[in-house]
Parts: sequence; structure tokens; C-alpha cells
Amino acid sequence: MPVVVVESPAKAKTINKYLGDDYTVLASYGHVRDLPPKDGSVDTDAGFEMLWEVGSDSKKHVKAIADALKEDNALILATDPDREGEAISWHLEEALRKRKAIKKDTPVSRVVFNAITKAAVTDAMKNPRQVDMELVEAYLARRALDYLVGFNLSPVLWRKLPGAKSAGRVQSVCLRLIVEREMEIEAFKHREYWSVRAVLDTPRGQSFEARLTVLGGKKLDKYDLDNAAAASMAVKAVSSRALKVQSVEAKPANRNPAAPFMTSTLQQEASRKFGMGARQTMSAAQRLYEAGHITYMRTDGIDMAPEAVAAARDAIKDRYGADYVPKSARVYKNKAKNAQEAHECIRPTDMAKAPDDIRLSEDDQKKLYDLIWKRTIASQMEGARLERTTVDVASADGEVVLRATGQVVLFDGFLKVYEEGRDDVEADDDKRLPQISEGDDVTPRAAALEADFAKAAGEADAVIQDETASDLRQNGGGVLSADGAVLGQQHFTQPPPRYTEATLVKRMEELGIGRPSTYASIVTTIQDRGYVVKDKNRLIPEDKGRLVTAFLSNYFRRYVGYDFTADLENQLDEVSAGERNYKDVLERFWRDFKAAIDETAELRITDVLEKINEVLEPHLFPAKEDGSDPRLCPNCGEGRLSMRTARSGGAFIGCSNYPECRYTRAFAPPGDGDENQTEERMLGVDPDTSLPVHLKTGRFGPYVQLGEVTEEEKKPKRASLPKGWDAMEMNIDKALMLLNLPREVGKHPEDGEPVEAGIGRYGPFVKHGRIYANLPDVEEVWTVGRNRAVELIAAKAAKRGGRGAAVPPLHELGEHPEHGGPVNVMEGRYGPYVKWDKVNATIPKGTDPADVTMEMAVKLIAERQAKGSKKRTTRKKAS
Repeated sequence: MPVVVVESPAKAKTINKYLGDDYTVLASYGHVRDLPPKDGSVDTDAGFEMLWEVGSDSKKHVKAIADALKEDNALILATDPDREGEAISWHLEEALRKRKAIKKDTPVSRVVFNAITKAAVTDAMKNPRQVDMELVEAYLARRALDYLVGFNLSPVLWRKLPGAKSAGRVQSVCLRLIVEREMEIEAFKHREYWSVRAVLDTPRGQSFEARLTVLGGKKLDKYDLDNAAAASMAVKAVSSRALKVQSVEAKPANRNPAAPFMTSTLQQEASRKFGMGARQTMSAAQRLYEAGHITYMRTDGIDMAPEAVAAARDAIKDRYGADYVPKSARVYKNKAKNAQEAHECIRPTDMAKAPDDIRLSEDDQKKLYDLIWKRTIASQMEGARLERTTVDVASADGEVVLRATGQVVLFDGFLKVYEEGRDDVEADDDKRLPQISEGDDVTPRAAALEADFAKAAGEADAVIQDETASDLRQNGGGVLSADGAVLGQQHFTQPPPRYTEATLVKRMEELGIGRPSTYASIVTTIQDRGYVVKDKNRLIPEDKGRLVTAFLSNYFRRYVGYDFTADLENQLDEVSAGERNYKDVLERFWRDFKAAIDETAELRITDVLEKINEVLEPHLFPAKEDGSDPRLCPNCGEGRLSMRTARSGGAFIGCSNYPECRYTRAFAPPGDGDENQTEERMLGVDPDTSLPVHLKTGRFGPYVQLGEVTEEEKKPKRASLPKGWDAMEMNIDKALMLLNLPREVGKHPEDGEPVEAGIGRYGPFVKHGRIYANLPDVEEVWTVGRNRAVELIAAKAAKRGGRGAAVPPLHELGEHPEHGGPVNVMEGRYGPYVKWDKVNATIPKGTDPADVTMEMAVKLIAERQAKGSKKRTTRKKAS
């Protein structure tokens, strides 16, 4: 029986069902070998020789395959049909040959199938081949490049930019996209503009909405109405004229369906419609593939097998009728540059199985299968036929023209099943217009826009009568005609939106950065590194991400360049197509990259930070309207503001006169972050110490401080204001309440140790020993009683299985005669022991804990200390 190897046990189970007892199907559990995470794994002086190592988790799986080959002398490698799958097959064969599990007479073959169905698997078994070394070499080049960048660039970051974690060949370019988009948003200047619209009645009593497009005989551009005065004149011009339908133009239009899914478009659509991240999408798709429901999910291809096209057309005819099946099948051409790696699109393996026809327990899989089935079926359906109508309404003198647009769906076609999502909301031109004829008189509908006018003001009671014009009403955001039918509305241009995972993947695809199999891991990595956070599905760069990007863009500009990264991807594609030698690609890259690394050896951290200050100066310190120095400290008026790094790896803006001046603000333009907006003030004097109590603001918000910073007292006591406390309402009493924390609630009834209440990193708490229990409300810190505190602590201890709860001693011996500190006999997991300070000494077997004296305890403690010291010395010598 031949041994068939696939990646996952789920896939092995499904394939075993199709192949039967004639084969032994085993799983490799992913990659079996990788480069060890240490220097020298890629030897640049020995022709880029790569040192591979079988992972500790993989050794047992390789052994299981080797053991199976002892009985079944034939190996079939059936890993995934892509570059990574080819690499896993190569690694596995190499590892087995190294173990001598593959003999000279052992036949080794490679089979690939794009779907895990009986037909696909049995057909693949009839057409074996050898491992494709061109694909393997493309993998080797990619892996070596990623290693060389990561293991040479990351240490530079660690040394020159405290807090930075890592850099990557594609990861850093992806991060640059997000950071540059954020800087675009921050530098964006809003521009005011106004629109004018009216609700008009037809002679038949129906209404429609139209927008002003011509004023004074001139076509309006977006910014022609740039203030309330201009909008008021336009509203008057519309409301004071009789209007007539000037033209009605109806044009037929067609909409064709989108192509079937490939990896990137599946990730984008799952993000738009379900808010699913790239990793979440690929995980669900992987399980659908392994269960045999869909074809392989990592692909650049959008073409479909002829038999699948025929099956889709049959399914459309059965479910929706012959009218929905086009005369000829739709053909989609692959966008992939390398046809060798372009697999079929992502589609259901059985077109007849609609989402309701298969049982899926996981919600993510249900959503994704529904999406894939609908998109695939829709891609082979008849197009939608529409009629787009444009109506122009004008005054007799031609001074005013308003336009209304709408559309009617004459035949829904593929829209019956599926409509592609949009990343950004577009103008709503899909409204259906009423029956209108050229020459019809139209009249404004009274009060039709009152609600929109009130909404523009922010609230209904803001609607006021304008004293300067009896025929107009106005508020902060709108101008309304007296009859409420014509509205001028204020708008402001908006900055480009932050990237979602979907739009980021789309942008990376457009630039040719990365490949479908890597998108999910790249987006996940920059979040795991703390460079980017996801908020409401939008990606926002953190301080660390900004700093890394600024550093790399200045000192390694070429290697975070979009064109350079895309060109490198093209070279890797040429390697997999057999058009380029992979070692030539590595040689050319390493020669220039090594020189760039060497140039940074002499850089000092202060020089790096000052350079980043210069690079980010327009962003962090924008020019002031009065022409004054934007980097002059607003607190002391003497120091200069500059970027500083924190131990946590973040960054902030601080004054050069530190510690005399402690002004700080967030790492952002002035006014955008936690700036010193709370006025520093003295709240009063502490009656116990006679020290002043100040309210101040730091990087993490407002806080109160007892006393001043002096040579003797470099760190005076401070306490941050709890969440929900208004700095403007702070007084001396509240400040002292905070500064006197933690508060002793009482003694614990079991051991007499104090129970305390306080406010910590994770909010208000009560504490006993090492056990912390959360309080639901900050105010309860000062009101909680002993009984409630003990209950909360007991519940927390029980939840933790009692870990951390104070254990009473079996026998208290008193203070250590030489060094002080209590010496106790304790009950431990492995028997009784003597405890003093941090020393635990086991009591000899057969000795009753009650018979242990202070003299015996001191001797046991000394022996334990000597033993521990000896161990440490021995370890040091071995090192």
C-alpha cells in the first residue's frame, strides 16, 4: 500500500475515505522543516546554503511517515497545489532521505488536486509527476529573502530604535501604506461647500428630489457655493422661480456580474459583508476545502473548469429558469502573471449544492460558503438590464436648472442572486423616478425638507427664523426656503478613509506586493507586533508603527519602496516559471542590502531620533498662523519640543528642559492627542505633610501629585484620575482621596492580614495577599466593607482553584535568630517544609513537623542556602 502524505489530519481523513484501504494516508501537519531562528541559517558566503531543521513538533510526524514506509515501499506526496505545498513535499522528501527512510528502490511521486472530491483525487492519482523544482526554488528564494531581511534588519531596529520589535520584507511595506494613509488624514484640510436640493411635485401628485446643477446660467462646480451666503442666494433663486421639466432622457444600461473569487477578492468581500479579517476568512475557507466543499482557496486564478461552468449553468436553469442562463458561457481571464501558479478560481465543488443543502456547524463556514456559492453562480448568469433616467428641471429664463437621476431594473439577471459589496458609500442614484413628461410644470412640495433642515442643525429646536430675510430660515448647517421645499446644506470634504483589511489587501494587490497566500499573515503580523490596531474594522498605526516606518523610510528607503518590492515579487515569479536563477536574485539583493545595513553601524540613537524629528516635523510640528516657532515649548517658553521614546516602545512629544519642565503631549500634531489641555493648578495643601497638591497632565492623562520634584524626592507620590472623573471638577478633597490609596478595609478573618482597596492598571480592586478581585465601580473603593471585600476575594480564589490564597503555617517558630524575619513550618505539595524569607527547606522524612525546633530549622535553612549557592556556581562554570 503506498503511503500518501497530505498537510492536515482533516484532509487526510477525507482523502482516506475516497482512496479506501489500498492506501495509507498520513498528515505532515504543515511544514516539517524551517530555518532555525539564529544567525547563519542562510550562509551568504557559501552560495546561500540554507540550514534546515526539523521542528520539535514535526519529528513525531516524520517518524510516523518513516515507520509506515518500512512496510509500504512507495511514497505519494499530495500536499497543496501551490508554491508552499510544493515546498512541503520537497522538505518531506529531503527529511525522509536524510533519515534513510526512502530507499533506492522506493518510488516517490507528486500528485496535485484542486478540490478534495472523489473524482479529483482519483484522477490525480492516475497522473503523478515529480516535485517541481522551479516552484521549490521560488520558495527557497522567498524564504531566504525573508530571513535575510528579518535577521539583519530587526537587530538594527532594536539597537537604534528602542521598543521596535521587527521588520520584514513585505510586512514593513504594508505598514508603510497604513502609516502614510494616516498622515494623509492628519494633514487633510477640510474645505467647505454647499449643495442645494428641492422636493418637487409632478402634475400627478407624485414627488421626486432634484439637485441644483446650473445657477445664473452657469454650470455649478463642487466648490462654487462655498459659504452660507452663496447658498442662501441659490435657495432664493430656486424658490422664487416657476419650474418646468426641460428634458427627460432614458438610456438602457447593462450590468455584468463580477468574476468568481480568487484569494484576495474573497478576503475583501468577506471583510465588507461580514467584517471578517483576512486570517479568519482563510481559516474558514481552509476548513471548507478540507471537508471537500470548495476548491483550493489560495489562488490568483479566476478561470473555471469547463465541467464546473456547465454544472453552474445547469444549476442556474434548474433554480431560476432558462432566462437567467446566457447564450454562451462567460469566460474570465486570469490576472496572474505566472500561469504555472494560477489555479482555478475558488468555487463550490458541487454547484448543485446550495448553502441550504449542506450541513455546516460553524457560523463562519456557513457565511463563507453562502458567499462563494452565490458569487460563483452569479458569475455565470445573464447580466442585469437597467434603464437610467435623467430629468432636468429649469426656470423659463434658464438661470436655474435642477437635475434628478434614477434607474429602473428591467431584468434583474445575476442581481437575483448576488451583488458585489462596495468599500465606500457612493451617491444614491438608484432611486426610481415617478412618471414625468417633458414640459410638465413642477411645484415645490411644502415642508418636505424640514426634517433634513433640523438634522443639519444638529437638533430640532435649532431651527430659527432668519431676521435678515423673511423668505429664508437658516441654522449652522442649512438654509431653508420659507415653504420648506428647497434646502441648501453645508458639507465639508472628507479625508481618505483609513484602510480596512479588505481595502488594504486590495491596495497591496494593485501594487503587486505580496501574494494571496501571504496577505492574511502579513496583516495579522503587523497587528501582533503592536504596530497597528484595528478599531471598528479600520487599521490605525500605533506610535511604534510610525517610528519604524519613519526609520526605514529614511535609512532603508529602497527596501520599503512599493516598486522595489513589486519588482522583487516579479523576479520570484520568473524563478517559478524557470526564467531566472534564484541564487542570482539572492546575490543581487544581498549585495546592496548588506551595504545599507553596514552604513547604519555608526548611527547613534540621538542622531536617529533627531532625523525622525526632521522627517516627521511637518506632521508633528505644523507651521503656526502667527509665524512663531512651532517647536517652542508652550509651557516653559524656553525649551524645544522633540520626539522622545518611552521604555514601553511608544513615543511622545516632550520638552528639552526636562526635568525642570515636564510638558508632554501625544505623538501627534498639536490638538490631536492627550495634550496639556488641562490647566496645571494647585489644589491645596495636604494637612498631614504640609506639601502642596497639584493637578497636572502627562502622556497618559491628568493626575494629581503630592509635593514637587527635588533632588531628595525625585519621584513624588502621584495618582492618575480614574476613568469618568472630570479634571475640571477636581479639588483637594478628591485629590487626597486618590493619594491616600490603597485604603485598608480591615483584617482578613482567617489570617489577620490586611485587606486593601485601591485603583490599579485594570481598574478598582480589593486585595488580600496575592489575590486581586475587581470592583464594579470606582466609588466603591472608598465605601466597600470588610465582609463584601472578603466575599469578592474568596470568589476570585475559588475561580482560580484556590491558587494564591494565603496558607496558614503549621507551626510558627518565631524570628530568625541571626537575620530576623519569621520562620514557619508549612504544609507543601510534597510534604512539610521550613519557610524563611524566600528560602524553602524540606523537612527530612520521618520527622514530625511539630517536633521541628528553631535550631533545627536554622540548620535546614543554612544547608538549603549552601546547596542553592553551589548549584548556581556550577551552572556559571559550565557556561
